[in-house]
Amino acid sequence: MEFLFNFPLIASLLAIFFAQFVKVPIQYLATRKIDWSLLTSTGGMPSSHSAAVTALSTGVAFEVGHDSALFAVSAVFAIITMFDATGVRRQAGEQAIVLNQLVHDFHKFLDEAKGWPNKPEQEKRKELKELLGHKPIEVFFGGITGILVAFFLRFITT
Repeated sequence: MEFLFNFPLIASLLAIFFAQFVKVPIQYLATRKIDWSLLTSTGGMPSSHSAAVTALSTGVAFEVGHDSALFAVSAVFAIITMFDATGVRRQAGEQAIVLNQLVHDFHKFLDEAKGWPNKPEQEKRKELKELLGHKPIEVFFGGITGILVAFFLRFITT
């Protein structure tokens, strides 16, 4: 049960949950719509991946020092994860948008050309996930979130 007292692990998990939860009110402020599916989805503001890896790295720095090899490993892991969130995953999301539009246009063509049955779109096809990656600002605030969560957790536990 020692893992229950692992500060970097607890800080990282708390940062994930906090970042996922705070997406709902942030989205509400932006769109005036409550979307509970954001609690379990990828993408959005702030990046929970970035929050997790920065809280982990900050927690490691608290536990073993910022001059340790373990901190170096966690910091590089955080940088790679955050870079990936704005790079490959974001591009995959952009491609999904284009592919979904192509599928939509193809179905519209079939509807007009062959009398496509009048069903709701969601019953005809399942769209690709478009919200995969993050904008750089989402990653930045995810990183800030993780650091702040780790500092807050350290403050209340010492």
